[in-house]
Amino acid sequence: MTVSKVAVVTGAASGIGACVVAELQSRGWKVAGLDLKPTGADLNIECDVSDFESVKKARDLVIKELGVASAVASVAGHYEIIPVVEITEQKWQRMLHVHLGGAFNLAQVFLPDMVAQKSGAFVAVTSELAIGGGDQDSHYAAAKGGIIGLVRSLAIEMAPHGVRINAVAPGPTDTPLLTSDSPWRAPDYLATLPIRRLASPEEIALTAAFLIEDATFLVGEIISPNSGAVI
Repeated sequence: MTVSKVAVVTGAASGIGACVVAELQSRGWKVAGLDLKPTGADLNIECDVSDFESVKKARDLVIKELGVASAVASVAGHYEIIPVVEITEQKWQRMLHVHLGGAFNLAQVFLPDMVAQKSGAFVAVTSELAIGGGDQDSHYAAAKGGIIGLVRSLAIEMAPHGVRINAVAPGPTDTPLLTSDSPWRAPDYLATLPIRRLASPEEIALTAAFLIEDATFLVGEIISPNSGAVI
């Protein structure tokens, strides 16, 4: 079976997701962008990744318009700083459903096609906060930590089928998710980083593209481009 260069990227309208779309396009991929907002992808699909049926419909449209996806990047997510006692049931569920639920839905929907063609790459974006923890973002760190467990388990399950599962765990990144008054942008925090600056979304996209295209020897890995925040 011929493997086409068709990729699916969620959270594709802005930030890291938009940069992953652009990076893959520059490498000759046809990219379907899944988001609730318009994207710069070759195929725009309005999709709520926390809704299984929405992801399933997106998969059918990708096949119809571009072909079977050989790569998936699960990037969609959101972030907020809030004390644990103020995390409502709604906030907790939304964080889990978008991050961990979104990655799981993508895996369930798109991995069978990769298994059928005995080739593919699935990259999920988690966070260095899932590795080192954070202050007042426990629901975010928990959801991102769940992605690490999902990735490592799927990697074992999928490797015999020729499908590679890996993750990128960025540190604070210069995207709209970090507001201008975010503590991650404060000079005192940046001074603690060995490279003294936030990562750029383009740099995170390069990491994702490496895992998709070049890292044929990696399965179940968590690569953390975090400006030295966690070493």
